[in-house]
Amino acid sequence: MRIVTFVAALLIATSLYAAVPTPAEEKEVLAAMNAFAEAVAKHDVAALQKLMHDELVYSHSDTRAQTKADLIREAQEGRGPGGILLADAKVHVYGNTAIIRGRVGGGARGVQTSSPHAVAVWVKGPGGWQVVARTATRPLDPAAARPGAGRSSQ
Repeated sequence: MRIVTFVAALLIATSLYAAVPTPAEEKEVLAAMNAFAEAVAKHDVAALQKLMHDELVYSHSDTRAQTKADLIREAQEGRGPGGILLADAKVHVYGNTAIIRGRVGGGARGVQTSSPHAVAVWVKGPGGWQVVARTATRPLDPAAARPGAGRSSQ
């Protein structure tokens, strides 16, 4: 039993250590994220083709979900977000998979405390890093988070 406990603890410790990227890994993943943000802002179809995985699911904080084809079509039509800004980015790397989380915003307002939280999953293949999944959620309104908020006084 002690061997099983030791092996389990070793595996857990190893997996936690693997999540901490080296400075070079973090720089490489964030460079891919920044290239993606720039490609979105410029409607750069060629760059988007390279940076988005074919199986991409891109979920917005308003519950819309888009595929790679949807985002490419928007870029070809000159539509879509005018840009993506990322603040408070945290990067975790697990082999050829990276997770970036932080707050996202765009436009003149930039990133604010009310900006959505986003998580993006990137995979590294022969062509470099590609985003395969992204989701964003809006922070809870502090007034709605109070106990009893929204309840009638009856």
